[in-house]
This record gives sequence, C-alpha cells and structure tokens, in this order.
Amino acid sequence: MPVQPTVHAYIATEEFYPNDSVIIEEGTVGDWVYVILEGSAKVRKKTPKGMVTIDTLNEGDMFGEMGFLEGGKRLRTASVIASGDVWVGVLDGEKLATDFNQIPANLRALIRSLVLKLRESTAKVCSLVSVQDEK
Repeated sequence: MPVQPTVHAYIATEEFYPNDSVIIEEGTVGDWVYVILEGSAKVRKKTPKGMVTIDTLNEGDMFGEMGFLEGGKRLRTASVIASGDVWVGVLDGEKLATDFNQIPANLRALIRSLVLKLRESTAKVCSLVSVQDEK
C-alpha cells in the first residue's frame, strides 16, 4: 500500500536502515511515529520462549504510534527490525500532537482505550504462541 498523501504531509525526516537493523527496540522509551517508505520490516516481541514475529510491515504501514497515542514517551512494547534495506519517514511529532489535541477529549480517550486494548491483546497472543511452542 503506498504512503497516503495525508501521511506524507507529516514526514519530518527520512532515515535508512540496512537489513537486520533495529529501528525500534522493545523496552526503550520513545514516541516517534514512523511510516515505511520503501522495503519491509518485522515487528518482533519478547516472550518467555524467545522472540516472536507478530507482523510484517510494508510500504505505507506505520509503527511507533502506540507511545504517541498514549500521550507521550512510553516504553516500546515490540521491536521493529529491517527485513532487507528499508527507508522510513519519521513523522513530525509536534504537528501530530497539535492536530491530535484538536480532536475532542472524549474521542482521544476512546483512541487511547483502543491502544491499551491492542497492547493487552498482543501480550495475550504472544503468551499463547509461547504456550503452543511448548507442546
């Protein structure tokens, strides 16, 4: 899926990551939001049985948004690793925050609630994958 024009308007800088480079590392603090411009990346999460790939991101996919949507710098809950050479756009956090804060407070609260539910669901899926691997 190509990068949407509305997303392009938010790109502040572009960064290149060679194959197997860590773009985001689970457990670090951050609130940058990224979009894949070219290439692909794997979303990987630590589990008791080791690392589990939970998604593959391609052109137009965004990541890192959970920390931003939760209202600031948060611990990253997964790693994103380049799968081949990858170009990403780093979104302008100030512009995003300005626009996000113009959304009614009750809608922002709903979005944050959905992000929390996604975090919980991802953690549950990863624990199930770990349990299945043991059988």
